[in-house]
Amino acid sequence: MPKFIPFQAQNLSAEESLKKALELEALMEKRRSIRLFSERPVAKELVQSLVRTASSAPSGAHKQPWTFCIISDPEIKQQIRQAAEKEEYESYSNRMSEEWLEALKPFGTNWEKPFLERAPYLIVIFKKSYDILPDGSRSKNYYVNESVGLAAGFLISAIHQAGLVTLTHTPSPMNFLQEILQRPKNEKPFLLLPIGYAAEGCEVPDLRRKSLDEVALYWEAD
Repeated sequence: MPKFIPFQAQNLSAEESLKKALELEALMEKRRSIRLFSERPVAKELVQSLVRTASSAPSGAHKQPWTFCIISDPEIKQQIRQAAEKEEYESYSNRMSEEWLEALKPFGTNWEKPFLERAPYLIVIFKKSYDILPDGSRSKNYYVNESVGLAAGFLISAIHQAGLVTLTHTPSPMNFLQEILQRPKNEKPFLLLPIGYAAEGCEVPDLRRKSLDEVALYWEAD
């Protein structure tokens, strides 16, 4: 028989629940993707806490099919930047369509990625389609992309709530991360997140998020 334990509910009133929801909404509304990082140091204990929060995300059959590689070594960051910029240069020069390049113009981005060295930490999330057991056999994981995507969302939210900033970086292809970080064959790179504080005077594009009416539909009781 499976083992169950009591759920520890918060037992908030309706008013308290709404207050917490509105406070979180207001905080996350200020979240932006940042490419200009300060050199202000970030405590290792803080980053570890963020990763523990990310690892609390739900996953298919509770398999937790993720590995978080936490990098502060300047030499490793330099290797990652060089490899990423090589792929990004090829993408901007040959792989991206004109439509794609046009869509990126409001962000002022190009193939150069100095934030990969400047940010105090990089976190590379790897997804695992299967686990390798001590005897060398395989144990299949389920809903891997969905599970790791949820963990990444938890991590980004935790980063912002801690007063830090980040950027979702996905150079394509990303196989170089597996090689540089010497990850086993059952792990594939999913997302790269530089983490730190925003540089003083940092500016971001003037963008508009879709309204609730544009993203939500309702089926309500009469």
